[in-house]
Amino acid sequence: MKISIFGLGYVGAVCSACLAKMGHEIIGVDVDQNKIDLINSGRAPLFEPGLDALMKEVVDAGKLKATSDHHAAVMESEASFICVGTPSQPSGELDLKFVRNVANQLGISLREKQGDHLVVMRSTVLPGTARDTVVPIITETSGKGLDTGFMYASNPEFLREGTAIFDYFNPPKTVIGESCERAGAMLESIYKELDAPLIRTSISTAEMVKYADNVWHALKVTFANEIGNIAKESGVDGHAVMDIFCQDQKLNLSTYYLKPGFAFGGSCLPKDVRALAYQSDKLDLRSPMISNIMKSNLYQIDRAIGMIRDTGKKRVGLLGLSFKPDTDDVRESPQLILAERLLGKGYELFIYDRNVYNSINRDAKDKNLDNRISHVSDRIYNDIDTVLSEADVIVVGNGDEEFTQICDKVAEKPVVDLVRISGQCSNERYNGICW
Repeated sequence: MKISIFGLGYVGAVCSACLAKMGHEIIGVDVDQNKIDLINSGRAPLFEPGLDALMKEVVDAGKLKATSDHHAAVMESEASFICVGTPSQPSGELDLKFVRNVANQLGISLREKQGDHLVVMRSTVLPGTARDTVVPIITETSGKGLDTGFMYASNPEFLREGTAIFDYFNPPKTVIGESCERAGAMLESIYKELDAPLIRTSISTAEMVKYADNVWHALKVTFANEIGNIAKESGVDGHAVMDIFCQDQKLNLSTYYLKPGFAFGGSCLPKDVRALAYQSDKLDLRSPMISNIMKSNLYQIDRAIGMIRDTGKKRVGLLGLSFKPDTDDVRESPQLILAERLLGKGYELFIYDRNVYNSINRDAKDKNLDNRISHVSDRIYNDIDTVLSEADVIVVGNGDEEFTQICDKVAEKPVVDLVRISGQCSNERYNGICW
């Protein structure tokens, strides 16, 4: 394929050389004449192990050239990759001036071009950037419509400095957010030789994935550092702790606990988070991440209350009182906290949780359980149909299998879903807390 790459910094230079190595004809575009001259002489414009040799190989083979003529580059290519920088402003907001400039250049050039052209965003941009910024600029300047005059794809890169060439040819995944099936298929053909999972999704999802990845990496570093600090000041080798931690690939290093949803609860997590935060303070350490976990957890309850309030309904049916399905444990259950706060705000509450109900009413009563839920026990029903009929808004509090068809059972009532019982995303009647 003939591909123009706008921006010959770190990402653009690596992508240009690697795509050329894969046999594509690459035209690199930049405003910096020094970068252009270096590439055209077969040298890398920056240091990255192996890039100088690879650049010389593909330039000598006639597979890569660089220019400042953006119009000619677009006219001579089938796809244009945007690889310009998106630096931070003092507020933390991204500076999109380079992205806007390239979008404008592409639009002006596409005005004169016949046939389809694929625009690919490789720069790291926040979700909504294509919809709100890039596509409108190209549409306005080109006079062409999305998927009628040009196509668009978000294709985030996952390159690490120092191992970028290896990472390019051995990616953890290839993510394509596509404006249409043709755009996705065209981009997929470029990466068909790479041995990696290929995911085709929406543009905004692809834009968000890169941030999820990078913030997760930052979070892991921060977590390990805070654990290590507390360990050291407690007379423990932090590396020994984390070496054992990392051997658990069933829970610790896995997909477990990584599904967005409601707050956590139960007998262990809240108690242990508070204890470690206290230990950090006692040792005169600052552990901002660990110390704020409970605040973030409580925010999910605030968010759920806001979603219920926004329905305008005062008669609430809560399905699930225990902190997770298949248990009657309500210790530090966020569902119980939610119920208490709704009652305090004047809502009329109808609760269904068969496990909790049975525990309350069995012969040998659990006094501890009674003490924890005495103020809501008279609002717990054993009949789900009663709750569904009496309430004007249904809140799904845990993932009990009995709740999976609730949306069909209450087709006329709003549903607030805290656990993802449905594969659908939020709409006029159904509202998921994180989807």
